[in-house]
Amino acid sequence: MAAVCQVTGAVPGFGHNISHSHRRTKRRFDPNVQKKTYYVPSLGRKVTLNVSAKGIKVIDARGIEKVVAGLKAKGVKL
Repeated sequence: MAAVCQVTGAVPGFGHNISHSHRRTKRRFDPNVQKKTYYVPSLGRKVTLNVSAKGIKVIDARGIEKVVAGLKAKGVKL
């Protein structure tokens, strides 16, 4: 599963692990992406989304109807 949130667009960040001796090695900071299923009354069916923890909060605040409408406007296939 790709570490990309469908709602917020959060993608992995990159940086370094820094050891005690201050050696640096590359690492990834992945967003907390979960697979969540929501029932969308306007579509009359369930929709599965890959959303981050922040994306879940956005859906709770705005409502699934507005979020799905925004995704459809962007051209995301649901």
